[in-house]
Amino acid sequence: MVMMTRWNPMREMLRMQGRLNRLMDDTWSGQEGDIEYGNWAPAVDLREDETQFVIQVDLPGVDKKNIDIHVENNVLTLSGERRFEKEDERQNYHRIERAYGKFVRSFTLPSTVRSGDIAANYQDGILEVVLPKAEESKPKKIAIK
Repeated sequence: MVMMTRWNPMREMLRMQGRLNRLMDDTWSGQEGDIEYGNWAPAVDLREDETQFVIQVDLPGVDKKNIDIHVENNVLTLSGERRFEKEDERQNYHRIERAYGKFVRSFTLPSTVRSGDIAANYQDGILEVVLPKAEESKPKKIAIK
């Protein structure tokens, strides 16, 4: 007699999650206590109002001098690096979950952005990039005659 089991999608998802967790634990465990560096993508919020776009990027622990912002061919690129600084060789880390290494985020700008007037501010680990809109792209009220 052949036993048939019903497919259970939740059980399959839990199995996949377990495999992924084991894979990630192996990836981040390092060798002989070394930190593995890699690419990471900081979280970004993008909002718009009538006069501008604003991009906010979470970069806690990143020194301002390690952040680069540039515009080329209507693409805004934010890049940089968060470095892991060992303060004391005697400390024995059991788990390191924060991402370290280089990051790059790129955004294609609408033609309505005045790229020459882009401004940036960095405070409390949050980078804010302000992209002003061109006058012709702002909404205008048309009077009826």
